[in-house]
Amino acid sequence: MAWQAIDRRTAVFSGDGDPALSEAVREKIRSFFPRYETKRAVLLPALHVVQNALGHVSYQAMSEIATLLEIPASSVLDTLSFYTHFWDHPKGHKVVMACRSLSCNLMGADEVLKALKEELGVEEHGTTEDGEYSLMTEECLAACDHGPCLLINEKLHKCVKAGDVKKILKDAKNDQIDMPRSNLFDCPAEASAEVGVSEGETTSDVREMMES
Repeated sequence: MAWQAIDRRTAVFSGDGDPALSEAVREKIRSFFPRYETKRAVLLPALHVVQNALGHVSYQAMSEIATLLEIPASSVLDTLSFYTHFWDHPKGHKVVMACRSLSCNLMGADEVLKALKEELGVEEHGTTEDGEYSLMTEECLAACDHGPCLLINEKLHKCVKAGDVKKILKDAKNDQIDMPRSNLFDCPAEASAEVGVSEGETTSDVREMMES
């Protein structure tokens, strides 16, 4: 197997594009600052905020996140590229994650993945022409006793058979869960108030108060 060579001398991003982050997105990222001891620690929440707002995290957005958090842009790229959840190019409105763990494979995950590719007309990490679906695989979805399983955005589909794929994809509510989302991500300021974190305090301050 040959390793792909990467020319590190060729720039992939000029930095001359229009701003990617709106002031509302920037303010939402800043709202996490009081919850952490350093701005660097806000990197993961910032990536979630940006991807939630834009659908993906472009190189321009990475550069602006780095400036906001006062860290090297390479640190943003390193973190983003480590996690399969984050996308540096546009993804579909719904992301179908097919589990490829041993447990799911033994129960027919290969046939389910094949059916997904045929029904969607895309390969792994591809997006349908209408922008509705993107397809990817994950090493494990932590539902080994219900394999094969699929995760569509936040909804887990258990014991999926190849013949179920078409019906699941046609269901308009196939990505909706029955429980409310945590407000720790959507409303960090309000969530901080609920747990007693006031402006200017960090989680370590709260921990010290609880231990005293």
